[in-house]
Amino acid sequence: MALKDKEYRCTVEVTLQIIGGKWKSVLLWHLSHKTLRFSQLQRRLPDCTQKMLTQQLRELEADGMIHRQVYAEVPPRVEYSLTPRGVSVVPILSLMCDWGRVFLAESEMEVREQAAAS
Repeated sequence: MALKDKEYRCTVEVTLQIIGGKWKSVLLWHLSHKTLRFSQLQRRLPDCTQKMLTQQLRELEADGMIHRQVYAEVPPRVEYSLTPRGVSVVPILSLMCDWGRVFLAESEMEVREQAAAS
């Protein structure tokens, strides 16, 4: 669905429309570090099917978040990188990464405390 076809009441909804879902944020995070080929992305997301990876990359490209560069070689080489719009979301992804790290640490501590109390 094109963003212009929907009226949004909350801009968080817009953000989630673009980077939400199971794989888009992770793809953007990996691409924030360097340009990657399709096979490199596949290796970084082993639980993501080829079909889903292709779909997510196409949606991110359509939303102007990533650039797809096809090289006229045999075999063809395709590389993905962030566009300036994609780079603009990296601070958000960095905060998400930090929050996840803290959450995991707190969760591990809670598990240890519960085990010690048993």
